[in-house]
Amino acid sequence: MLKEIRAALLFGLAVWVYQATNPPPPKICGTPGGPLITAPRIKLRDGRYLAYKEHGVSRETAKYKIIFVHGFASMRHNTMSVAKLSVEVVEELGLHLVSFDRPGYGESDPHPKRTPESIALDIEELADHLEFGSRFYVMGFSMGGQLIWGCLKYIPHRLAGATLIAPVVNYWWPGFPANLSTEAYYLQLPQDQWTLRVAHHAPWLTYWWNSQKWFPASAVAAGKPEVFSRQDLEILSKVTDGRMNRPQTMQQGKFETLHRDMMVGFGKWEFDPMDLKNPFPNNEGSVHLWHGDEDQMVPVSLQRYIAQRLPWIKYHEISGSGHMFPYIPEICEAMIKAPLLEKK
Repeated sequence: MLKEIRAALLFGLAVWVYQATNPPPPKICGTPGGPLITAPRIKLRDGRYLAYKEHGVSRETAKYKIIFVHGFASMRHNTMSVAKLSVEVVEELGLHLVSFDRPGYGESDPHPKRTPESIALDIEELADHLEFGSRFYVMGFSMGGQLIWGCLKYIPHRLAGATLIAPVVNYWWPGFPANLSTEAYYLQLPQDQWTLRVAHHAPWLTYWWNSQKWFPASAVAAGKPEVFSRQDLEILSKVTDGRMNRPQTMQQGKFETLHRDMMVGFGKWEFDPMDLKNPFPNNEGSVHLWHGDEDQMVPVSLQRYIAQRLPWIKYHEISGSGHMFPYIPEICEAMIKAPLLEKK
């Protein structure tokens, strides 16, 4: 009898371990039973498809070409306040902006081996497919802002300029003083601290941790009001694009979107952004970093330290703002114009 009970317990444990470490397969767009394809897509060298959306003047008449990288739990339709730019401003600048679904999001195929380098190379391929020329601008918000570091590392020769907007930081980047990163880490809610611990130290348990019901998982992923500043909540009450697109955003599954973001963003990186050299030593371009001093998701202290370590970055700190300040149209316009007009 004891042997039977022990065998049953071991079997149950084995089933639990398998389910905890093996998330359900993604529902690939365009496959039987998968979501429909509605967006233009390019086929990448490795066979994956990348969905994108074009904004602004035509590619043929554009003076400035920008590739925008969306944030966590977002997609190609979520471009801050770009859609609210006046026609006059867009035409005066000669602005053409392309947003795309990062792998796994929206209608882009998942990439189980996704890294900061692979995203940078996806961006380069997208630019080449769209015939953007030898150099183009990149801009990213939040988790997308963090990925701009990969562009500065792996494709600096293709960049005319780069803008990081409230970029997520990895608390385990070795360039941070231990006391500074530890202090910033503990500013998070305890449930987010645990979520990031799992993503960094035990990434194979990321699916389980964010799916189990025993302990609270990521408050950021759940959109809990506690992770937003007062200004953020005011802005979110007026923003509709994210809410309308949320089902489509993760229609292929949460693992290759939210969970993969956690594992990539807070995992072990192959480089430390604070070791990067100025990609524009002759002032032929510039790198801008924008951050709100009341950001409750990404502590401003870490951005200030990065700006001190990398004095070639043009750092803009927005007083009284949290994480969602890019949805303020005037600030969005200023961020877009900054790297473009300084050459004049």
